[in-house]
Amino acid sequence: MDIKSTLMGLTFALIWSSAFTSAHIIVQVAPPLSISALRFLFAGLIAIFIAYVLGERANFTRKQWYSIILFGICQNAIYLGLFFMAMTRIEASLASILASIMPLLVAFSLVTVFSEKLSKIGIIGLITGFSGVTLIMGSRLTSGVDFVGIVQCIIGVIALTIATLSVKSASTGGNLFMVVGMQMLVGAAALTIPALTLETWSMAWTPKVVLAFTYTIIVPGIIATYIWFLLVGRIGPTKAATFHFLNPFFGVAIAAVLLGESLTIIDIIGVAIIMVGILTVQKSKHK
Repeated sequence: MDIKSTLMGLTFALIWSSAFTSAHIIVQVAPPLSISALRFLFAGLIAIFIAYVLGERANFTRKQWYSIILFGICQNAIYLGLFFMAMTRIEASLASILASIMPLLVAFSLVTVFSEKLSKIGIIGLITGFSGVTLIMGSRLTSGVDFVGIVQCIIGVIALTIATLSVKSASTGGNLFMVVGMQMLVGAAALTIPALTLETWSMAWTPKVVLAFTYTIIVPGIIATYIWFLLVGRIGPTKAATFHFLNPFFGVAIAAVLLGESLTIIDIIGVAIIMVGILTVQKSKHK
């Protein structure tokens, strides 16, 4: 992996981890599904505008359209929609920890579904990573954390895993800003019906919320997604997922600094175990 890919991955991991904190600020004063749909609508329109300025057009193959739609539904509508809902119930730091198991699920899916061979070291890494998650979940459940919020995050991470495995075909052929914009609009459309059905719009537009909402749209929404598509197209989904091993650390650290969320020693140990597990899986030899 070259230096440029490494810098892209580190930038993505930092930005992606910060999204849990900004999202947590937003959902405290806004209905999660409605604000998610609005976020994707704005982000999609901005990305498509940039794409047209750069001369990009929505000239995609049927396979690319399929991947864009699948990615938009799985990542934006299901994963981020459920995580926005979950963060009305649980802390941003816990949400970032749960999201970090995605690389483990990607590796597990490649082995079980696509029959990819994983070395013994990789298998040990999978077991190690899931052990860290189990440790944190056991500690949080006994301390009274909301079980529904955890389940929402787990379902969301499974959807993110599917999105990650589909992104390779969507990211080929250029027009990446157009790809980003289209999958954002897919997410907005998919969330509109449940938002109108389940929620009543009410939001307090304080300066803090406006800043968090704007940041979430532009930085994690457009910039991080664009970097992710470039990175996956450059080094592939398995290697790109390596950088998610930094998400537990970045996510917990940012939430602690900006939101003042407290951490237990078990949380810290669990995060370290997850990071070791993910790194071991990604560094192991795939055949």
